[in-house]
Amino acid sequence: MLRRIAICLALALLAIAPSAAAGERERQTNPVPFAHTPCSVLDDQPCVPGFCSVLNHGPCLPEMNYPYGENLQLTVLAVPPEDQAGKYRKPDHDLDTIGDLFAALRSCWSPPAADTARAGMQMSVRFSFKRSGEMIGAPRLTFATSGVPVDTRTTYLNAINASLDACLPLKFTGGLGGALAGRPIMIRYVDNRELTRHADKP
Repeated sequence: MLRRIAICLALALLAIAPSAAAGERERQTNPVPFAHTPCSVLDDQPCVPGFCSVLNHGPCLPEMNYPYGENLQLTVLAVPPEDQAGKYRKPDHDLDTIGDLFAALRSCWSPPAADTARAGMQMSVRFSFKRSGEMIGAPRLTFATSGVPVDTRTTYLNAINASLDACLPLKFTGGLGGALAGRPIMIRYVDNRELTRHADKP
């Protein structure tokens, strides 16, 4: 009788062991816990594996958990509201946070001269940075206000490229540079100046 009980217990333990090991493997690759404790660019401790890449189409775990979606997106106004003026001031130190990055990018923007501008014009570009703060390739146009003449679009795209070129390379801290490398960044430029003489341009 005791021998039968011992054999049954041994078989039960053998059946439980594989499922426990599988559960342990699932816990090791489950990204949910990191949603509550995201990595910090100031944290040297291991957290979420940092092997994701825009060139990697396979499954991976995100290296950052910022609340900005898959892309880092921001809007840059030609004339910012008074209560947001601080967000358009270039940081006087190496960029260490996403807020620093956004402030630096906002401060770079120089819209076209009024005589070549169009009131309400919007244009979006997408690009990525290297760890060194240099840009990977040229910004790619992703959106422009519909019905705008080609020469106006070219004027704004040239202004965007010139503004970014004048600011680069950005000076990242080691942590932020590593976290941003290859990550898509989308900027929407909005010309909200009062350009009454040009507001009726076709």
